[in-house]
Amino acid sequence: MSTVAPPFVTQLRTRGAPIQLAPAGAADAITIRVEVPEIWDVQAFVVRAGESVVSLKQQALAHLYPQAASHEDFVLKFRGWEVLDEQASLATVGVRNGSILLLTHRRRRAVR
Repeated sequence: MSTVAPPFVTQLRTRGAPIQLAPAGAADAITIRVEVPEIWDVQAFVVRAGESVVSLKQQALAHLYPQAASHEDFVLKFRGWEVLDEQASLATVGVRNGSILLLTHRRRRAVR
């Protein structure tokens, strides 16, 4: 019987315990890390690999940046590139256990 080691991202600083978006014991559950640079905050999420990108983006904004007016004002980036098909599943765009995603404003904002 082999066990899978938890991903490295679970050892990094986050806002708290990972947020469970996948049912406990789900076979396709993965742990990912979502970073929001505008507020210098990070949260780990346990999600199903079949979860849509837009669903994760909405959940991440609700937990990390609730004052966001609309999820459409933000982009989710994976490996430095914007995920253009937000209806696709996380697995389809290549997200796997231990991946790190960046959630940031769609347009650059002036520094004050």
